[in-house]
Amino acid sequence: MTILNKILAQKAIEVAALKIQPKPEVPTRKNRASLLDVFQQPTLQVISEVKRASPSKGIINDGVDPVLQATTYETAGAACISVLTDPTFFKGSFEDLRQVTEAVDIPVLCKEFVIDPIQIDYAYANGASVVLLIVAALDDAALQQLYTYATNLGLDVLVEVHDVVELHRALAIDAKIIGVNNRNLKTFDVSLTHTTEIAKAFPFDEGRVLVSESGMKTAEDAAFVAQAGASAVLVGETLMKSGDITATLQAFQVKKPVKA
Repeated sequence: MTILNKILAQKAIEVAALKIQPKPEVPTRKNRASLLDVFQQPTLQVISEVKRASPSKGIINDGVDPVLQATTYETAGAACISVLTDPTFFKGSFEDLRQVTEAVDIPVLCKEFVIDPIQIDYAYANGASVVLLIVAALDDAALQQLYTYATNLGLDVLVEVHDVVELHRALAIDAKIIGVNNRNLKTFDVSLTHTTEIAKAFPFDEGRVLVSESGMKTAEDAAFVAQAGASAVLVGETLMKSGDITATLQAFQVKKPVKA
């Protein structure tokens, strides 16, 4: 069984538990910028992640204060905050999400393995403005259903792919913000060449944006994916372990190549 399969099996248990709870109340939500607008900048934008642990790395920063981490990211110039809400494999929670969305004004991504609309309800109720849909975790019907459900709530959707076949599945639902996970979810090996391979087939002229996720360690890594066509990077572990978050984050904000 792959790590992704283990996670999805656990998600089914969590979803069943959520469905027997009262539907979450939606407090007053902040107006946040659209990621499509945020990513139209001359420099590579950074989605900065609040991440305590992962299946591949184990504990990364278990004692993190999500609010302090997120507000530090915002002050440093992050375009968006990503918050892991998975409790079992990433030590996150919807409570982390709520605290962060109350503390910052920039877009906030609920980083979750979404398999059911109830998870989107919880993301929305806890203030997220962006949700993640992972193509590898969903069949075409579920992918379309969840994408439509989220966009009807006014949420941005980051649709994550791993190869060109999955890119075409994302394009089939008209995804506007497409992320390339440089980490193989079956083996958890990482290579930035996933971004360059997807970029070769990416329709940049259709008003869509490409996000490179995972494996960002240096400014050279950022420049590599920017050259391929990425508008943003999602950075977790490197920022969570950084002794100088501002310097680390701003090092990723490299200039994007000028389009011909």
